[in-house]
Amino acid sequence: MGDTEKNLALLFEKAEFKDWILFFDKADALFGKRTDVRDAHDRYANQEVSYLLQRIEQYHGLVILATNQRSHLDPAFARRFQSIIHFPIPRPEERYRLWCNAFPSQVEIAPDIDWRQIAARYELPGAGIMNVTHYCALEVLADQTRRLELKRLEAAILREYVKEGKVV
Repeated sequence: MGDTEKNLALLFEKAEFKDWILFFDKADALFGKRTDVRDAHDRYANQEVSYLLQRIEQYHGLVILATNQRSHLDPAFARRFQSIIHFPIPRPEERYRLWCNAFPSQVEIAPDIDWRQIAARYELPGAGIMNVTHYCALEVLADQTRRLELKRLEAAILREYVKEGKVV
C-alpha cells in the first residue's frame, strides 16, 4: 500500500470512533476518475480511487467533498452520495452585496467606484471577489494611500480573470 492509502487508513480509523466529519477540499485531486491502465502510475491511481470508494462506503460518519471540477470525480462516488449541492456563481445582486462588504474599514473607496456597476459588469464567484479584495487591500496598504481607485480595482479584477482562465 502506498503512503496515501496508509495516511487515509489512519485518518478513517481515527475518525471512526470520534464522530468526526471528514471534509476533503479539492476532492477531484484525490477522488479523480479511474482511467485505462497504460502504466504503473495509472494502476496505482486506480487502486487509490478503489480504496477510497471502499473506505467511504464503510465509514459511518459524514463525509463531505468539495470541488469546482465535478466532472473530474469518478462517477462511482456520485452514486454513493446522498446529496450533491451545486453552488452557482453569484448573481449581480449577490455580487453587489459581496463587494459592499468585502473591504476592511481601513481602505477608503474612491467615489467613482459604483459597486452595482462592478457587480453587473464583472462575473466573479465569491472566492474571486475575495481574491480581488485581498490583492487590492494589500496594494493600498503597501503604498500607504489607503484609497482604492477604480483603475486599481479593475486591474485587479482583470488579473483575477486571467488567473481563472477567463478571456478578457
